[in-house]
Amino acid sequence: MSIKKVLVVGLGYIGLPTAAVIASRGMDVVGLDVNQEAVDTINKGEIHIVEPDLDIVVRAVVMTGKLRATTEAEVADVFMIAVPTPFKEDHSPDLSYIQAAAKTIAPVLEKGNLVILESTSPVGTTEKLAGWLKEARPDLSFPQDKGDTADINIAHCPERVLPGYVLQELVSNDRVIGGISNRCSEKAVELYKTFVRGECIITNARTAEMAKLTENSFRDVNIAFANELSVICDKLKINVWELVKLANRHPRVNILNPGPGVGGHCIAVDPWFIVDSCPEEANIIRQARLTNDAKPFYVIDQITKVADEFKRPVIACLGLAFKADIDDLRESPALQIVQELAIRNIGDIIAVEPNIQSLPKNLSKEGVQLATLEAALEVANVVVVLVDHKEFKAADSTQFTTKVVIDTRGII
Repeated sequence: MSIKKVLVVGLGYIGLPTAAVIASRGMDVVGLDVNQEAVDTINKGEIHIVEPDLDIVVRAVVMTGKLRATTEAEVADVFMIAVPTPFKEDHSPDLSYIQAAAKTIAPVLEKGNLVILESTSPVGTTEKLAGWLKEARPDLSFPQDKGDTADINIAHCPERVLPGYVLQELVSNDRVIGGISNRCSEKAVELYKTFVRGECIITNARTAEMAKLTENSFRDVNIAFANELSVICDKLKINVWELVKLANRHPRVNILNPGPGVGGHCIAVDPWFIVDSCPEEANIIRQARLTNDAKPFYVIDQITKVADEFKRPVIACLGLAFKADIDDLRESPALQIVQELAIRNIGDIIAVEPNIQSLPKNLSKEGVQLATLEAALEVANVVVVLVDHKEFKAADSTQFTTKVVIDTRGII
């Protein structure tokens, strides 16, 4: 297969960097997204998300004509699907975005094409994708029926990047590649080898799906241990940050740091996919999710008790993103805490989030104000550290001495 053109479906935190990196290797890349505003922004050589150095790469590949964005599917050699896979209210997976992507690309598929699912998915989703494509294109053969001789090749290759380091890790990280057939895997490796310096490890689609879910579930369990430890330490009047540092001096212990909960589109979501697939067996994985989901409410109770000491509490909440130095608010415990504080109306709430220009509508509606760190500290009597952004770590610690501080990140 000679790859000349790649179409990336979904131009979010994974799709856009992936499209830009592939385009930087000289291939023609078309980014497909339903968001017209995002499409227009990219076609101007600009970006609609915060990711270090991504703007430089996007500007370069758009200017050279190697990357352009559109809202319509086009013929290509490779189709990469990088759309969201959230969960529903009952924690069951929502595959509607993947199904919609399949419906969008099906009409333009041609014999010899490769379809790669990058979206983190429950076990069996790649097979479902193959089924949806087969249903839409009965004139073509697919690997679930024809194996290596199929007209269309389909594989799963989950992304494994850290927000803030996406461009670097897209290239340096190893990739797990799971094809529905051996030929599917080989074709996918051919694409990834054009831009990945890490090792491309071949397995089957179901194992590749489970590998990503396992990686994030492992981290979730470790964070749940740290978060439970922090609650225990509060009760026993022990500094959890000192405790973790001491315990981690053991050569085979590596406890992660506690926080106000767990956020993001991966760790807060992916374990539920395993629980949904094996509800009776995934006991530790489920409990870790419940423990981490309960932590924001523990923090809210702490803030409420402190606020009760003031006639007019003014609470500065430092950070809304789900992790440090990014603008991504998806599944963010910090955002959840601020929203709940506003709903409970326990005082004036000021949000400090240096990576966004405006508040989400649900916070504005509840009367939350967005301010700089300096402006917030000037009027606040309670300060809650929810995210360890570099701006907060660099702040003069004497600014906090006259405040009641609840530090969920251990930076003050």
